[in-house]
Amino acid sequence: MSNKELVAIHAARQVKDGMLVGLGTGSTADLFIVELARRIVEENLKITAVSSSIISLCKAQQLAIPTVSIEQLTRLDLYVDGADEVSPDNTLLKGQGSDLVREKLLARASDQFIVLVDQSKMVDRIGERFPIPVEVMPFAWQMVQQGLEKLGGKGDLRKAGNGLAVSSYGSLVLDVAFQANKSCDEMDFILNSMPGVVEHGIFRNLADNVLMAVDGVVQEILTKH
Repeated sequence: MSNKELVAIHAARQVKDGMLVGLGTGSTADLFIVELARRIVEENLKITAVSSSIISLCKAQQLAIPTVSIEQLTRLDLYVDGADEVSPDNTLLKGQGSDLVREKLLARASDQFIVLVDQSKMVDRIGERFPIPVEVMPFAWQMVQQGLEKLGGKGDLRKAGNGLAVSSYGSLVLDVAFQANKSCDEMDFILNSMPGVVEHGIFRNLADNVLMAVDGVVQEILTKH
């Protein structure tokens, strides 16, 4: 069994009858969804799910997992998703899938947010391996780009096929690299304060537990809130 399968199964064991569960997007989140579907069939687990993306919604529906739309919710019991980077304090970088608004809404609304990663996702600082995804209003992207450049961030619009990447919210995505001397707090503040930014990929103080499998053993990295 792969390390990805191990963490997905470990996370699925946290799900109890009656829970409302948020479904993430990506290869490890897919394995979590598959394990949830198995438990529903074989263990008669009774849950309802909400998806962070159209991709995870289609996966859940294919596997006959009962779903509700995000518009119907004010909270959920558990959200399980992956991350592109995880720093030592469990700050996350997310957004390679371009669904930042939905992902951050679910993370903030959940009683518990579990993150599934492998060792390659652990970094010393956010932005070490990936640029920061920044969702921007389509008419404002050039002003946001120039405003960020003045504050030490350089970025371009994300491409998709022959066009531009568009988020589920209808935003364009700027992938922004900041200077290495910018702290996570500084980047978070800059992006939160910039007019025209809809959402961004720094997830601070949101993850409760990071699950990582190393050599077939699942490690739990709890956040000190």
